[in-house]
Amino acid sequence: MTAPVVIVGTGLAGYNLAREFRKLDGDTPLLLITADDGRSYSKPMLSTGFAKNKDADGLSMAEPGAMAEQLKAEVRTHTRISGIDPGHKRLWIGEEQVAYRDLILAWGAQTVQVPVEGDAEASIFPINDLEDYARFRAAAVGKQRVLILGAGLIGCEFANDMSLGGYQVDMVAPCEQVMPTLLHPAAAGAVQAGLEGLGVRFHLGPVLTRLQRVTEGLEAHLSDGTLIQCDLVVSAVGLRPRTDLAAAAGLQTNRGVVVDRQLRTSHANIYALGDCAEVDGLNLLYVMPLMSCARALAQTLAGTPTAVAYGPMPVTVKTPACPLVVSPPPHGCEGKWQVEGQGSDLKVLCHDADGNLLGYALTGTAVMEKLALNRQLPALMA
Repeated sequence: MTAPVVIVGTGLAGYNLAREFRKLDGDTPLLLITADDGRSYSKPMLSTGFAKNKDADGLSMAEPGAMAEQLKAEVRTHTRISGIDPGHKRLWIGEEQVAYRDLILAWGAQTVQVPVEGDAEASIFPINDLEDYARFRAAAVGKQRVLILGAGLIGCEFANDMSLGGYQVDMVAPCEQVMPTLLHPAAAGAVQAGLEGLGVRFHLGPVLTRLQRVTEGLEAHLSDGTLIQCDLVVSAVGLRPRTDLAAAAGLQTNRGVVVDRQLRTSHANIYALGDCAEVDGLNLLYVMPLMSCARALAQTLAGTPTAVAYGPMPVTVKTPACPLVVSPPPHGCEGKWQVEGQGSDLKVLCHDADGNLLGYALTGTAVMEKLALNRQLPALMA
């Protein structure tokens, strides 16, 4: 019997790779293994659910049984692999061994957790998948006051979404501006002003040191002495690629599982894509690179070795209070920023010494210029 192609993970990376592979190969056995319930959903939609009044079932697009049928695959849910044996092309699920023809790691990234003193740590919710969202959604019923830890892209999206959903939102982060690793300060100021217009209160600089239960919910103690009364806490302080099992199996890891342009790891017949993968030095936690990787890797698995290429990869941030599209300059490129526009409608451009566009941040009505600007951007990985 032919050993299957095994994909570990059924998020956007795993399911999209399986779809692309099935377009090219309808016969090779295909097995998907996931630690969660295996429902198909779009992870970016997790930060739009409250404004749309959608629970986890409303965000789910297909049950695992329907996905198995669609993909002519076996989907094993609530299953964690415990080890990988590259030398014998097999993986372990407890005592059970599963052979593979090719193994693809698409198990994503895990949330960074910050230690907090107090008796209410169970009221801090990371939201990294559909099951996390379901738990948080259930806990939020009848509540009003939400504290968000982290002012990055995800934190800002949740602040916008929960404000539109009728919640009172406070945001705490140890930085001077929102999305500090992604945005020029002018664009960050426009986004912050948009969210403040919805009623979001920002506490930028301090960190949460203690969270304790009080009669009326929770009391959050910040490092600058501020006290915030809240009912729930969302942790959006960042993601860390999952690398532990890969490293234990002897695969090369850095920030993510290290792969080349064909998404091959340091071991034959093992590949990685999505949030867990570091592709030629780049670990991009966004949908566009993931889709490019899925199409290229499907070709490779189907017998046509194909290197992935990244064109411009702008990121659309779901903050309707201040629409935002950002395309950071390629890593290592030096340029000069200029700010055009006023109020919430800003065009922030980065050019090199020769006047070539390297990156941009567009806010408000300026986002309408993204298509024209995208044509001027350099490829991230040609």
